[in-house]
Amino acid sequence: MMRKMIEPATKPGNPCFSSGPTSKYPGWNLTQLNTSNLGRSHRAPDPKAQLRQIIEDSKEILQIPDDYRLGIVPASDTGAFEMAMWTMLGQRGTDVLSWESFGQGWRTDIEKQLRLTDVNYYSADYGSLPDLALPDSVNRDIVFTWNGTTSGVKVANGDWIDSSRDGLTFCDATSAAFAMHLPWQKLDVITWSWQKVMGGEGAHGMLALSPKAVARLESYQPSWPLPKIFRLTKSGKLIEGLFQGATINTPSMLAAEDHLMALQWAKSIGGIDSLVQRSEKNLAVISEWVNRTKWVDFLAVEPETRSSTSICLKIVDAAYSQLSEPDQRSRIKAITQRLESNNIAYDIAAYRDAPPGLRIWGGATVQSSDLQCLTQWLDWVWQVTG
Repeated sequence: MMRKMIEPATKPGNPCFSSGPTSKYPGWNLTQLNTSNLGRSHRAPDPKAQLRQIIEDSKEILQIPDDYRLGIVPASDTGAFEMAMWTMLGQRGTDVLSWESFGQGWRTDIEKQLRLTDVNYYSADYGSLPDLALPDSVNRDIVFTWNGTTSGVKVANGDWIDSSRDGLTFCDATSAAFAMHLPWQKLDVITWSWQKVMGGEGAHGMLALSPKAVARLESYQPSWPLPKIFRLTKSGKLIEGLFQGATINTPSMLAAEDHLMALQWAKSIGGIDSLVQRSEKNLAVISEWVNRTKWVDFLAVEPETRSSTSICLKIVDAAYSQLSEPDQRSRIKAITQRLESNNIAYDIAAYRDAPPGLRIWGGATVQSSDLQCLTQWLDWVWQVTG
């Protein structure tokens, strides 16, 4: 008979392990925010300078090349990526990679909304990547997510992308930027949001463009109409103000100040290298626990593709595996509700479209000591809910 586990004595200092919005950075406090720009026009000099500072700090921390444009756009990463697809796709053939729900969403929009015809689709099940040797990164545009937020599967590097390509690479990097080193010279259109790795508030996206992407915008006019919220050019020229602190619609200046503080924290701890190290340390904590735990494993099949941010786990217990999918989801719900009601961990069930399991955020704002504590509670709650 299995010995009954004793309830752990210590709780995580911060139970926020959600995959978006994610945890605030250590030491965050609402009273630290400068609220002097609240109630002012975002086009006034001081608020606009604050928005421009977000752009400049982001480029500095992420080490984005000087000749890349970076702007703040509406509707989070979703808005940024939709804007990119609707304004630049269709000029040449497109190869679309998908291996989880958000990549599948881009595929659906390309297929059902834009209705592009010269498209190749390369897909894989949750836990795996498509064959990266199949896309034509020389002649065609490529659409992909760097890190699958709902599968915990990332691309290991950009070696599969041709440096002398004629097409553009469209990279949804929302769960990768600020936690993984990105090969910027291999990427042309890159998007992310404030509320992922840096723990900001929702509704604001970031759009980075290579010189090649800017050239596409200024030379190509899609056959479909573009709503105002997507328009990046005027009279065939890039609207430069969008990349200097002006925005298409009204941003939240409270969210802007919050994000600016997070960027200052990132700089204070050493920038991108430290952010990546913190996230990789978090993955190492979960990896060590998974290696000694019989009932759980990574959803990502190959170790080199395992995300350090959206860490997705599957249950491999023999008795659990015999359950129907609805019963498996009920067991997961019992686990997560028990943890949430005890303020141990919030929002760690797998994404609704993913296989039943757990999804634990390991981005840079999460403390590894909290993850170590969480693993003890996971072992306990697995036993008590069985």
